[in-house]
Amino acid sequence: MPLLVLAALSLLSLLIAIRIGSVDIGLGELWQVLTGGGSPLHQTLILELRVPRALAAFATGGLLAVAGALMQVLLRNPLADPYVLGLSSGSSVGALLAMLLGLGGLVVSGAAFVGALISATLVFTLANGGGSWTPTRLLLTGVIISAGWTALVTFMLAVSPSDKLPGMLYWLMGDLAYARSPWPALLVLLSICLLLLPLGRSLNVLARGPMQAAALGIAVKRMEWSIYILSSLLTAFAVTTAGAIGFVGLIVPHMLRLIVGNDQRLILPASALAGGSLLTLADTLARSIIAPQQLPAGVITAMLGVPTFLYLLHRSR
Repeated sequence: MPLLVLAALSLLSLLIAIRIGSVDIGLGELWQVLTGGGSPLHQTLILELRVPRALAAFATGGLLAVAGALMQVLLRNPLADPYVLGLSSGSSVGALLAMLLGLGGLVVSGAAFVGALISATLVFTLANGGGSWTPTRLLLTGVIISAGWTALVTFMLAVSPSDKLPGMLYWLMGDLAYARSPWPALLVLLSICLLLLPLGRSLNVLARGPMQAAALGIAVKRMEWSIYILSSLLTAFAVTTAGAIGFVGLIVPHMLRLIVGNDQRLILPASALAGGSLLTLADTLARSIIAPQQLPAGVITAMLGVPTFLYLLHRSR
């Protein structure tokens, strides 16, 4: 039942995103366009602008939420976040470096993806040390690597030409205005969700601790490596699609645990649907609240995420 409710919410959020904007479109006009009719203006507005952007927002939110759910299992910390290990900062360095060199389009996305993978490799290699790592060691290594990337980002912003700064800052705040085709991110989200479904029971056991998981026959190290690689891949695709958008991976899985419990077989698909819906609605609000001007979607998620995080932190006391 929760998944059916979230699926309905997902469809509703996509419908709202397609209808609402600087030019509102009625249900009749929307139906005409979706069935192959309608005016050329509405066809362009819906099929070439709003539908790809709404799907990109949904895919990005789903990727971040599932990555957050996996990170919270890996670190056994309900307040863990996919950006806590420096993946976002690494991708930011890659993307900003491409922008600084005057490159654009797919090159920026590719550089962001490479930066995220380099950051993930650095964190895991350094945290692994002599052959073993703990959640605390992984967390601290990620924080240090993230701080180093952030310093490099600040340096690049300081030496960047003034004409490049607006685009670089919008990318850092998370902006879906220039999101490319949503299909790669959607395909990755669907594939990894299908891959994780059979592992739900093992993830439930691992969330209780490595010793209990090992006693029950779980290959703990292999499972932890797999979780880290998958969450890194999810975050890299999300950042490549929409830039650095925070709080989705932190808030969505935590709120779902409070509502539906801690069964990973339910949490993971629910996170994909709820995270996608949240970012789709946040992006709709970002491009509508001061239309025709647009805000970065990351601003809206931060405005929603900060008070929610503080409430959860206070509640956990």
